[in-house]
Amino acid sequence: METASFVLVHVPQSTKSQRNLQHGIETGSWGFPRWKPEYRSARPRFAVLATGVAPRMQLEEWVTHTITVYLFEVRESFYEAEAPHWPDEEAESVIKYPVRFGIEPLAVLQGVRLDEDGPMGLAGSNAVRRSGTQQGIGMLVDMDPQPLLDAAGIHANWAERQVVPLSGTPGITAGLVKSRKPPKRHHGAGFVSDPKKRKAIELHAENMAVAHYELEGWTVERLGKPYDLHCTRNGEERRVEVKGTTGAATSVELTINEIEHARNPQYTVDLYVVSDIKVDVRTDPHATAAGRVLHLHDWEPADEDLRPRSFEYRLPLS
Repeated sequence: METASFVLVHVPQSTKSQRNLQHGIETGSWGFPRWKPEYRSARPRFAVLATGVAPRMQLEEWVTHTITVYLFEVRESFYEAEAPHWPDEEAESVIKYPVRFGIEPLAVLQGVRLDEDGPMGLAGSNAVRRSGTQQGIGMLVDMDPQPLLDAAGIHANWAERQVVPLSGTPGITAGLVKSRKPPKRHHGAGFVSDPKKRKAIELHAENMAVAHYELEGWTVERLGKPYDLHCTRNGEERRVEVKGTTGAATSVELTINEIEHARNPQYTVDLYVVSDIKVDVRTDPHATAAGRVLHLHDWEPADEDLRPRSFEYRLPLS
């Protein structure tokens, strides 16, 4: 048995909490209202967000129930947030969950047993229960991820490789979260899907990338398509894809053209990602600030790090 570090979290069934769960899945981020000393040095590999059973009961009763488990790989360890991100944070322009980490959705498991024969074992199950009695603060536990991977139908031999290929996971969509009420759109709060906010985030990330390359002596041309930045210096050429988000640097959306462009041996391509961007939606245009940079030089996305999200369907001949 090869163990891995997990952060286990109980998510309440309230409308607000389920809405935040949807947003966390969509943006690959989760957060807590306060720090625990062990977070400072922790490097968890997996996260479990569990919902469906109220936690305030004795362990003896708890283990007789089943729960819904959202399984994630942790791609960015705990950090101090600078930007409001979840709907309730953006609605009030405050940071309620300053302890952030980046999560990559792997799979959702329904009806997971909470007794010692369940895929989390008794230690993991009890950690979820304890999290629910402490405002959803995550509990750190070392445990074998293989039972959860097997239960999710993910073909990965953890003991042998300690790697979970993204291409072999079903993923999770926000639509799988059973919310009691449809999400309310707060006027002025702004979602990532808000075109003005999305544009402000993209422009902020691009401005940071331009400043970085110009400081290194590159001449930078903004293209937008087929790629974002064209950089030249002393006869050298470098092409740059830029991505921005208010959440963690977990994953980014790519088009097939962006993937093929990055893999083309004729070009040298970088990926420049700015996360945790502050956006003030009360101004017009929206004011932006801050941001954490992940800069990948000579970037070439590997198959195991890609997961298709849509398909082109050819209609029958008429």
